[in-house]
Amino acid sequence: MNERRLLKSTVCEYESLLHSLEQDSGQLNADRLVEHLSHSHDWTRRGAEEIVWLANAYGAFMLRNALALAIALKKEDGDLRY
Repeated sequence: MNERRLLKSTVCEYESLLHSLEQDSGQLNADRLVEHLSHSHDWTRRGAEEIVWLANAYGAFMLRNALALAIALKKEDGDLRY
């Protein structure tokens, strides 16, 4: 599968997850999101905390450019080995 399809699939998966979590409580709770990612999406607790932090701290603009650069550099796993 190419990177664009993988990205689109992941965005759809996380949108669905966020929608279900918001429906349950009426608002998004970061701790609940981390818990769900670590139990149902194959993330370690630490990895889930990091991606939630990255999304909130940097946002789509910065991360989109970092993703594009990582793809160009052929960096599937970064130096931190998540």
